[in-house]
Amino acid sequence: MAFELGEVLIAADAIERRVRTLAAAIDRDYSGGRLHLVAVLKGACFFAADLARAMRCDLSLEFVQASSYGAGAESSGQVAVSYGGELDIDGARVLLVDDIVDSGRTAGAMTAHLAQCGAESVRTAALLSKPDRRVLDVSIDYLGFEIPDRFVVGYGMDYAGRYRNLADIRTLRASGGSGNGVSPASEIIPTPYPPAYGPRR
Repeated sequence: MAFELGEVLIAADAIERRVRTLAAAIDRDYSGGRLHLVAVLKGACFFAADLARAMRCDLSLEFVQASSYGAGAESSGQVAVSYGGELDIDGARVLLVDDIVDSGRTAGAMTAHLAQCGAESVRTAALLSKPDRRVLDVSIDYLGFEIPDRFVVGYGMDYAGRYRNLADIRTLRASGGSGNGVSPASEIIPTPYPPAYGPRR
C-alpha cells in the first residue's frame, strides 16, 4: 500500500510559538547553574535545536540514539541506548528532549539510563504526546502538544526516511484518500505502524 501526506495537524507557526513558551518555562525553572539537554535522535533533532536556540540559560546539548528491538513490528519493550563518545552527566541537571511519547517505554528507559549515569535530576521535554498509546506511566514535564493516535511526519519526524524537512506536522494516509486536505480517521495509517517505519516509543 502506498501512502501520501494528509492534513496539517499542527502548523509551523503554532510549533514556533509553543517552542518559545516551553523555552521560557525551562529558563525559569533552571535559572542559575548549567542545564544539560540530551536529545533523542533522529526525530527530536529539529525540536531540540529550536528549543536550545530559544533558551537563555547556560546549557550543553548532547544527542543519543534509543531504539526498541524485537522480532516483529511492535516494540518488545526493551530499549537499546547508544551515543558517540562519553556522556558525562555525573551530578548534572538533565533535560531529556524527545519528539514524541506514545507507549512511554523509550522515555522511561532513557530517564532510568540517565539517572544511572549519575545525573542529579532528570526531567523530560516532548514535542508530542499520544496518551491513547501509553502503556507505561511516564512524566512529561514540558509538553508541546497532545495529539490523537495518528501517524505523523514533519518537523524531524519521518516515514521511511522521508518528510523530516516539513515545517508543519502532518498526518500520513493511504493514497487515493480525500484530496481536500482533511483526513478522516479511516484514511490515517492504522497502528501497529508499517514495518518500513518501525515501532514508535
